[in-house]
Amino acid sequence: MKKHGIFIKVFTYTVIAILLLVSVMAVLFSGQFMLLYRTLQSRQIIASYEPLVRRIQTSNSNDIATMAQRFHENNQSFEFVIMDNNNNPIYATENADTSDNFSGDFFFVVHKDMDTGFSIIAQSRTGLESLYRDLAIRVFIVFAVMLALSLFCAYIFARQITKPIRQLVNSAGKMANLEEVPPPAERKDELGILAHDIYFMYKKLKETIAQLEDEILRVRELEETQRYFFSAASHELKTPIAATSVLLEGMIENVGDYKDHPKYLRECIKMMDRQSKTISEILEIVRLNDGKIVPVAENLEIKNIISCILSDVHTLAEANEQRVVLDIADGQTILADPKMLKTVLSNIILNAIQNTPKGGEVRIWGEPAAEQFRFCVLNTGARIDDAVLPKLFDPFYRIDQARSRKSGRSGLGLTIVHKTLEAMNIAFALENTPDGVVFWMDLPQTKYR
Repeated sequence: MKKHGIFIKVFTYTVIAILLLVSVMAVLFSGQFMLLYRTLQSRQIIASYEPLVRRIQTSNSNDIATMAQRFHENNQSFEFVIMDNNNNPIYATENADTSDNFSGDFFFVVHKDMDTGFSIIAQSRTGLESLYRDLAIRVFIVFAVMLALSLFCAYIFARQITKPIRQLVNSAGKMANLEEVPPPAERKDELGILAHDIYFMYKKLKETIAQLEDEILRVRELEETQRYFFSAASHELKTPIAATSVLLEGMIENVGDYKDHPKYLRECIKMMDRQSKTISEILEIVRLNDGKIVPVAENLEIKNIISCILSDVHTLAEANEQRVVLDIADGQTILADPKMLKTVLSNIILNAIQNTPKGGEVRIWGEPAAEQFRFCVLNTGARIDDAVLPKLFDPFYRIDQARSRKSGRSGLGLTIVHKTLEAMNIAFALENTPDGVVFWMDLPQTKYR
């Protein structure tokens, strides 16, 4: 499409319509003007010759030539001929044309009387010619001005009509390339409504594309996570299974120390127990991902749940010479699924004890607010690289692989915490502080009992 194509078309069509209208007006006006001119001229001629007609009608017809001569002497600018019924001249002025075929520039029958038998034919103009020429020139000028003004108006009209269309075309071209386009100017007509609708479609299209891109990115991340999960899971399960196979083969063959069957059978049972626990944790993560575990919230007294968990990990804390400080008010209740909350708290507190240096302190406290209760766990003296913090929630991720395996940790605890809190729609974070690493989560708060 040419840059000014639609403008040229609209301007051309408008000019053609104006020219046709002006032409029709000119033809109609000229016809009416000529009719008016002929009417005025005939009236003036009749009025000019009326004295001669009255004299002839009231006098003897034999004196027509004499009366005509006197009339001509008094009106020498008049050229005329008086004819009888047989078209023979009765009287003619000196410059009058008496031929049958008049070849002059004017011819008008002033009077024709069949009873008296004469006709007066005027052959001179009446003086209206100059007025007619002046009026014709003025009319021509008026039409020329009207035509020029019409062309100017046609240009303005075509420009005003095509300007928003050209803007719409330019915007549509940018929209097709997904470039940024400003909102259209406010207009109340159909073009304004069309521009607004196209812009609305453009914004919706961009939002849809952005959503699709986010969805594609999320699917890719999910696929990558799944590949990593299955790869890590197969590795985690393959190593102890291989070790168990070696132990069993050694016992079967009675090789070396493997002859002590009870000792190594107990080792096999321990490894199988750890694998059974790992498989259970994997299945729990799968159920959380599939949304098969639906939280059922209840009013819970959080301090009682934490106290039960601390009694289970008390031996581990004493072995590490650690001190656990609990600072949560009695009667503080929250709204959560009891089983899921206990799973989260167990993993968080156990993880804090396992990652607190020997002789360190684990602090557990709460920060009540208007509608939420922020539960916090701090393992003092610990610090984690900021780049590593987000990875701690990935399946089977361990900061110290050898130490973690030796302690029997599967690397799924924080992953279960992550998936469980997501299922419960609870905000949480793991952050470095000057005193150590703190984990917090915002639990829905209920009133004190």
